[in-house]
Amino acid sequence: MNEVVIFAPSPVLTVTVEGRADHADIHLHAGGQGVWQARMLQALGASVTMCCVLTGETGQVLGHLVADEGIRVLAVRRAGRGAAYVHDRRGGERSQVAATQGEPLSRHDLDELYDLTLRAGLGADAIVLSGPAGEDVVPADVYRRLAADLRSTGRFVIADLAGERLTAALGGKVSVVKVSDDELLADGRISAPDEEQLFAAAYSLRDEGADTVIISRAEKPLLLLADDTLSEVCVPTMQIADPHGAGDSLTAGVAATLAAGGTIEEAVSVGAAAGALNVTRHGLGTGKAETVRLLRDHVRVYPVEWVPAFAKRLTPDELAQTVQNE
Repeated sequence: MNEVVIFAPSPVLTVTVEGRADHADIHLHAGGQGVWQARMLQALGASVTMCCVLTGETGQVLGHLVADEGIRVLAVRRAGRGAAYVHDRRGGERSQVAATQGEPLSRHDLDELYDLTLRAGLGADAIVLSGPAGEDVVPADVYRRLAADLRSTGRFVIADLAGERLTAALGGKVSVVKVSDDELLADGRISAPDEEQLFAAAYSLRDEGADTVIISRAEKPLLLLADDTLSEVCVPTMQIADPHGAGDSLTAGVAATLAAGGTIEEAVSVGAAAGALNVTRHGLGTGKAETVRLLRDHVRVYPVEWVPAFAKRLTPDELAQTVQNE
């Protein structure tokens, strides 16, 4: 099998204006973290099911757009205001014209979405937990519950989250957590993105509930903590057309490979290649599987020879105190 389910509570309707100042090309697409992950997963040959809530007029359009890409959609449909944004790229850079995060999910909506995700996840090889469009759309504890329930059935659970949602998912235990150094910094888990603090953070995340930890660092090598071995994952530096979506492509590559029975080292190599390829393209979560496979052959994984002794010993509370004292 190679079945992957994505928990994508609030996909985003994206309207992008491109072209020249006197000639506008207007593009309508489905977007948001879960959609970008699903798109790359499908490109890599996985069978993808996206569990989400489709809200109001934007939700009606999103349902058609996602399904038209060949992604199976299991959705709770409701009235209201859904997530959407309008970007103007005629100047070469993304300029936000308008955006809305959508409305929080009701208790009934959450119950229905949870049931859809659990049902689909029980028949899948891997489940990806992705974040909503806005901070208040989904309570963080939903991620803890989903992680715990799905892991109890022996499924791979991959969390691509930050903030309270990351902490909650770790509380439920996950197979893999993927997070960026910027997110660790914003969450106060590190006070600076230097190696010593990142190494310690990786072990802390492992101790909180992740079997494997992946930390992305923009153009620098990824950090991988697996089986108590810390490694750097190096990929050729690519020319950047658009850096957005690289992390989601990384997560998709990891999920697709684990779902197909690959090792974590193989999964991270494919994920690193998918993320590197994605930055060369304007379409988020896009790329050709053959190009990813060829680029994967240039990915190298090197064990980190020096790891601070305290990194393996700190509890989460002790790490937080260390960061505060920096």
